[in-house]
Amino acid sequence: MTAPPGEACLQPLPAGTPGYLPAGPATTTWGRLPCGDDEPALSVDPGTTIVVDTVSHEGILEDQGRDPVAFFGEHGVPAEEVLADAIAVAAHGHHDLSGGPHVVTGPVEVRGARPGDLLEVRIGELVPRVPYGVVSSRHGKGLLPDSFPAGGGLTSVFCTVEDLALGLDKARGTLPLRPGNPSRPVRFPLAPFLGVMGVATPGPRLHSTPPGPHGGNIDIRLLVNGATLYLPVQVPGAGFYVGDPHFAQGNGEIALTALEAPLRATLTLDVMPAAEARARFGDVSGPFARTAEFLVPTGLDEDLDVAVRNCGRNAVALLGAVFGMAPELAYAYLSAATDFEISQVVDVVKGSHARIRLADFAEVTVA
Repeated sequence: MTAPPGEACLQPLPAGTPGYLPAGPATTTWGRLPCGDDEPALSVDPGTTIVVDTVSHEGILEDQGRDPVAFFGEHGVPAEEVLADAIAVAAHGHHDLSGGPHVVTGPVEVRGARPGDLLEVRIGELVPRVPYGVVSSRHGKGLLPDSFPAGGGLTSVFCTVEDLALGLDKARGTLPLRPGNPSRPVRFPLAPFLGVMGVATPGPRLHSTPPGPHGGNIDIRLLVNGATLYLPVQVPGAGFYVGDPHFAQGNGEIALTALEAPLRATLTLDVMPAAEARARFGDVSGPFARTAEFLVPTGLDEDLDVAVRNCGRNAVALLGAVFGMAPELAYAYLSAATDFEISQVVDVVKGSHARIRLADFAEVTVA
């Protein structure tokens, strides 16, 4: 399977471009998340829109040769269609092997943010930077570790993207039915999102894989263009970061990774003061989101049953805070009308999220 010819890739923007955060060795952490001790890679005022480049770990990891030109070249990608920042991170970035695989861009200081506030991340355009990506299973991890990868420690499936120039609604990811046979490929829609979005925590840098109250590797595929993510600020300045870019993911992310591929993200960062956050959303634990259609509480725990219960508690709390709904009635409504979904089951701490339809509350008067 070869990459489509003539598809332009989005190389890094010129140095000094206003409001732009590149993804080079100096502006990323690899394997660990930024913490409160780290110097900001960018400082902005609340309400600022920024453009952030991300680099995928797939194609640059040690078990793939740590040479993206060679790795993607084996799949027919010309050297000029391999991202310069991916090459630089692979060659010069420090991968903390005691952490995870993720290359994380940041941190971004949002001036005035304080612990107890909410960081409001309004997600704008998420643009694929290349017309290809990778889905990997490795080292007995994932949902079916006893069965995959079948041929050893690593299986990396190279996927091309067709019709990207026609727009995301027309573009399709492709992979073959059988290895080495690209005829009549499986084709599936794209829905780009950032698997890692979070805020810095006090003390040492956290492992990049498990999500937590700080956000991090939450892997919620609803966080596409138009969604808003709310993150509880942990340290002064928030220390926002992004990474783990995906072109597509099924709920569960069962093989260990989604369709991993780099994105250019347009994001607006704002701060909701603690008193306003409590008045609007109550005492919700951990990250939550709002899309055009849904209010999206989350739940996290190493035990998936506990993660779903935590999501249920947060859903009840959000319905009470946002709409004034009595807890017992919220519990009944959620059982009758709301889907509780598995975000991912492969990141040590498992994730659940709920999709509360905003249309169901269209006639509710919010105080």
